[in-house]
Amino acid sequence: MPQVKKPATKDDVLRLAEEQRVKFVLLQFTDILGVMKNVSIPVEQLPKALDGQILFDGSSVHGFVRIEESDMLLKPDPATFVCLPWLSDREMTARLICDIYTPDGEPFAGCPRLTLKKVLREAASMGYTVNMGPEAEFFLFELDEDGRPTVKTKDTGGYFDHFPVDTGEDARRDMVIALQDLGYEIEASHHETAPAQHEIDFRYADALLTADRMITLKLVVHTVARKHRLHATFMPKPVYGVAGSGMHVHQSLFRGDSNAFDDPNGPYGLSSVCLNYLGGLLAHARGMTAITNPLVNSYKRLVSGYEAPVYIAWSEKNRSPLVRVPARRGLGTRLELRSPDPSCNPYLAFAAMIAAGLDGVKKGIEPPPPVQANIYCLNGLDREKLGIASLPASLEEAVEEMLRDEVIVSAIGEHIISRFVDAKRIEWDTYRMQIHEWELDKYLSVF
Repeated sequence: MPQVKKPATKDDVLRLAEEQRVKFVLLQFTDILGVMKNVSIPVEQLPKALDGQILFDGSSVHGFVRIEESDMLLKPDPATFVCLPWLSDREMTARLICDIYTPDGEPFAGCPRLTLKKVLREAASMGYTVNMGPEAEFFLFELDEDGRPTVKTKDTGGYFDHFPVDTGEDARRDMVIALQDLGYEIEASHHETAPAQHEIDFRYADALLTADRMITLKLVVHTVARKHRLHATFMPKPVYGVAGSGMHVHQSLFRGDSNAFDDPNGPYGLSSVCLNYLGGLLAHARGMTAITNPLVNSYKRLVSGYEAPVYIAWSEKNRSPLVRVPARRGLGTRLELRSPDPSCNPYLAFAAMIAAGLDGVKKGIEPPPPVQANIYCLNGLDREKLGIASLPASLEEAVEEMLRDEVIVSAIGEHIISRFVDAKRIEWDTYRMQIHEWELDKYLSVF
């Protein structure tokens, strides 16, 4: 279904809804963990929704408010209005992505989308717009006879393989078609390194639009997978012994139409702004990891090997450090942060990355020299001599590092930080008290 020009006003949305015979509208938002939520309304309620008059119970959403302060307002962004092509065989359904406000009409401190907007306003005050381009990986597994997800697959494909060893090719093709119908410019899609692992890449855009597209991509991937009797998961490490799923994030700052990261006369063709932004990313790498890698399972991926970045370093050549500088220059000059995984809330993850980079620009943080060697082949003493530190090794460690990082805490805000920390400490404590199959195999017959 071809999409029309993005609406900018309430009247644009109402006109498009009438032209496309929309019957229902999903008002979408995310909780602080990045889980998509929605309130469905009949199209007759759309004018009221566009005026920001739709209330919902915030106490029922993770990390929002207590029961005695439950009412919250949904304020849709007209530019996010789009019809959902996979529902066109029923009554036409559209969606709008919303910001969350208090009943007094004030921005809600627990809204992840408004958190990203706040950081982007800081970038704008410095004269910059921010572009992001994520590369999200995911697995497609079989469902059991009761329709429950498994980690089973008949897929034996590897990097860039295709049918018949890539048994998810048809599903991935339909995902791309659905995304194109939603207005995405898809740059590539392919089988990834591990069996049943896939990646779909879309063109970079400003950070807010990109975060909106990331949560929509997850919805599309999950929905289309089910139509193929498959289960899609963005869990970072669902299978032991194979590569986990990352979400490498390409990022750059622009001044108007000029890439502020590009300088043909600078070191490696990079401007001082780019190098300082890079310095900020490295300086705050440990502090933002809880946001960019928010699950207990995230740290099963962040181990040496399998191409997952563990060491805080950068290079303009190899892919083992935390930050890579792709070869392209000019408008395409950018930094690639390789540690995040797709389980993160993209609004909060982007906010943390941008805040870290902008702190580097404001303070003139110089990055260390690039590391051209394969860091995985260096021993601990060699890494120590080069001053290469490591990312946190567990969710518990990552949370404590985040709480020590004033820049990250300030960017995310006290409301979200406190509730995020509460949730993650519960998650960690629950995990560490479990008895896992590995422990039984290792110890039960020995001790």
